[in-house]
Amino acid sequence: MRRDFREPVRPRPDLVIGRENLLIGREDLVAGAREQLAAGGSVLVHGPAGIGKSTVLRALAEKRGREVHTVLRCSATESESHLPFLALADLLGLVMDEVAAQLPAPQRTALESALTGRGESTLQRDGLALRLAVLSTLRALAARGPVLIVADDLQWLDPASTELLGFAARRLGGTPVQLLCAVRTHSEPQGREHHGQLDTAPPGTLTLRVDPLSRPQTAQLLSHRGYSGLPRSIVRDIHRTSGGNPLFALELGRALVESPTPPRPGEPLPVPTSLRALVLNRLEALSAQARRTLLVASAGARPTLALLRAAGRENAEAETAQAAALGLLVTEQDAPGVRFAHPLISAALYAQAGAQERRDAHAALSTAASDPIERARHLALATTGTDPRVAARLGEAAAAARDRGAPSVAAGLGLLAARRTPADVLPGPEARRLQAAEDALTAGETDLARDIAHDVLDRATDPADRVRAWMVVINSAGHAMAEVDAAFPQALVDAGDDPRLLTLVHYLLGWRAVLVEGDFGQARDEGALAAELAARAGDRRNELLALAFQAHAETLMGHPDAPTTIARAQQEPQDPRVACDHNGPGAVRFRWLIMSDQLAEARTAVSALLREARRRGTVEAEVHFLRGLAETELRAGHCGRALDLARESLRLSRDTGIGEAPSAMLASFAEAAGGEVDRALALAREAVARTERNGDAIYLSRALAALGHAQLVAGDTEGAVRSLRRVGELEEGLGVTDPARGRWHGDLAEALVRIGEPAEAQALVDAARTRARRLERSGVLAVLDRAEALVRAGRGETEAAERQLAAARDRLARLGQGLEEARTAYALAEVRAQGRGPVSYAEAARLFRRCRAMPWLRRVETVAAGEPGRPARTTATLECLAATERQVAALVMEGATNREIAARLFISVKTVEATLTRVYRKLGIRSRVDIVRLAAGQG
Repeated sequence: MRRDFREPVRPRPDLVIGRENLLIGREDLVAGAREQLAAGGSVLVHGPAGIGKSTVLRALAEKRGREVHTVLRCSATESESHLPFLALADLLGLVMDEVAAQLPAPQRTALESALTGRGESTLQRDGLALRLAVLSTLRALAARGPVLIVADDLQWLDPASTELLGFAARRLGGTPVQLLCAVRTHSEPQGREHHGQLDTAPPGTLTLRVDPLSRPQTAQLLSHRGYSGLPRSIVRDIHRTSGGNPLFALELGRALVESPTPPRPGEPLPVPTSLRALVLNRLEALSAQARRTLLVASAGARPTLALLRAAGRENAEAETAQAAALGLLVTEQDAPGVRFAHPLISAALYAQAGAQERRDAHAALSTAASDPIERARHLALATTGTDPRVAARLGEAAAAARDRGAPSVAAGLGLLAARRTPADVLPGPEARRLQAAEDALTAGETDLARDIAHDVLDRATDPADRVRAWMVVINSAGHAMAEVDAAFPQALVDAGDDPRLLTLVHYLLGWRAVLVEGDFGQARDEGALAAELAARAGDRRNELLALAFQAHAETLMGHPDAPTTIARAQQEPQDPRVACDHNGPGAVRFRWLIMSDQLAEARTAVSALLREARRRGTVEAEVHFLRGLAETELRAGHCGRALDLARESLRLSRDTGIGEAPSAMLASFAEAAGGEVDRALALAREAVARTERNGDAIYLSRALAALGHAQLVAGDTEGAVRSLRRVGELEEGLGVTDPARGRWHGDLAEALVRIGEPAEAQALVDAARTRARRLERSGVLAVLDRAEALVRAGRGETEAAERQLAAARDRLARLGQGLEEARTAYALAEVRAQGRGPVSYAEAARLFRRCRAMPWLRRVETVAAGEPGRPARTTATLECLAATERQVAALVMEGATNREIAARLFISVKTVEATLTRVYRKLGIRSRVDIVRLAAGQG
């Protein structure tokens, strides 16, 4: 019978809070630790206080504890670390009676004395007997079955227990005793600081550092705890202030939710008393002057010794050295900056200071700072009430930040300017707030922008301010425009008959027609009307945007006026503010180039747009153009580069909440081409779910096309047909006629051939070819020829199919579409395999390898493994897998999905994914296809 001896429960805030994080961001770490434990090894988890070590430890102990015979536990506290043998008593006190009779009398006497406190046993007096007694006890327990020792907060173990555990650990050898420990560290566990903890662990112990959470992981943690309503800008501040520490992040989140007056944008977060005490208990050792110096440093954006001296802190060097000696600051050789050991120290210092102390610090920095933007910010924070001079300075600073490509800074300065602006001056406070909202939109802080706009709508009476605010509300919804449908009629009422204001409303009504109604005809009409209204109002900037939108709709419709409208949008004068707008003329020209197979020109165009978007700090445009560049590289067959760009776009989307569905869609295509097919499927399904939830008609068809493509690559031909048939139905309803928009027709035709529907495949090819010829889409026509050749091969017209495939391959090569060229070479090899002549997949493999199209390359290698003369690989490789791993691999061979495997084995989907990762690592492979290939004895 397995025994689990648990320690008495001690309340600890990091453990209580830790129950909520559910190992967010720790999945890979836990998988590696479980693999080590399953192999009989020991694990030492380390990291700073509150980082989640105890949560990881509990998860590992819960799983491994069910697999061993005996679990021994101890967890120390700092206040108990002086009590000798306390940890040893926690570990062995409850099992001593069971093994005492097996110990020699001297060992038994010494151990009983140490555990009970009766007698005067010490390491000096009974050292050898105690050491041998602990070793003998563990060996006796292990003789009954494997033993797991779980020790949390190893740094607080009393020295006597630490020494005894270390003695036994070094001598257990092959005895089935494992240690699972956690220790608080601030760096890698090496050197004198952690010498005792390392000595406690057996040889070969796996040390794993628990790293800080990323910003998306912090957001996920806060949402799970119930703090899901926090704006993204606040989550960003929580992540920065907490340094990714889950304990600190949750405490900051709790303080924000409980605060009756949440901080305004630009203000510091409220730091709860619990965290202030945790990080500032060393402040008492500082002089009053040193504390003032640190307060000035905490108020500065980039404090240096020179800045502190200029702000009146004459002894800054000595005072910061004193703070560094106490661990409050980090000193870096040859670095002029003054850096706090943790961002929370700076935040807590600032939070505990009085209002006048803060104003004094900002007043000093308002003259000391060299940057005019910083001087203006400090001036605003040093004053109270309205002041037109301060407001003007802040407005100038916001404009400078905008020009520097720092729209987030501009938004914060704009809000400060609004608070300092009297009601009777121009620009007024509402105009400054609206500019701040538009800056926040540019920076990707959509929730902040929306909140500012609603604040303006609650007070503003001027029609121009109100329409401008409605535009921010609508734009902040992104592709989920159906959620703000009620804003449109109100915006039209406020616009009245003003053509300048009506331009703004009709432009967004065009987007609504696409995203909500799925009607490109109506969208084109709205775009044309908006362009006409803007021209009448002399608003060139919005005229350019409207023309670009009209051209975009016409392009997707296959409308004959599209080239003319694009040319109109490219005419002078241009407006630099729309030069890199993701909906501007440059973006439409890029879309036309890539749909026309002009890949070199498309790459040049989108690269320039991306550079300008980054220079200006326009986050939504950056996300968009990263996707565009990834798509270009994918078309060119540069799959590795495309995958890197798509992943970068997806990370930025997840971080800002901008364009998550389109980024997941494009990343799915990139994964299917150059990454992992399972990942491609997951991303495509995510994109479909998001677009359906948002009511986003235009991107739903793109997401389904990505899903169908991933299913085709994965071998799920029936699933691919279902998904891609839906794409056809959706695009017919949308009025999309240009087959270069999604380029899904070839995939569907190929899948139809494979499931035995050649007639439907031919009809699809014929219809798409008519449209592609009219629009001169050469790449689409070559892919359609490949699909038609597969139909012919199915009818037995092998020679004609081979000729058609060879011609299509050559045309795709001339167009520079490397991946499609390789796919066509593969199809040609497959068709030849149906005949009687010699077959070689070498050319297809070479082309896929050149493209770094790893999923396709693995498929070719699997098929080519059956060529005559190739050595067969035995299935002995699978014997290295553990029992569960073999079960999962066997179900993969049957074609089961991860969810089906989880259901049949009564485990979670995440466990299946982690198990497959270990299988790939052990076998030196990368995908499910490789498992099938190995099991089939094909090499």
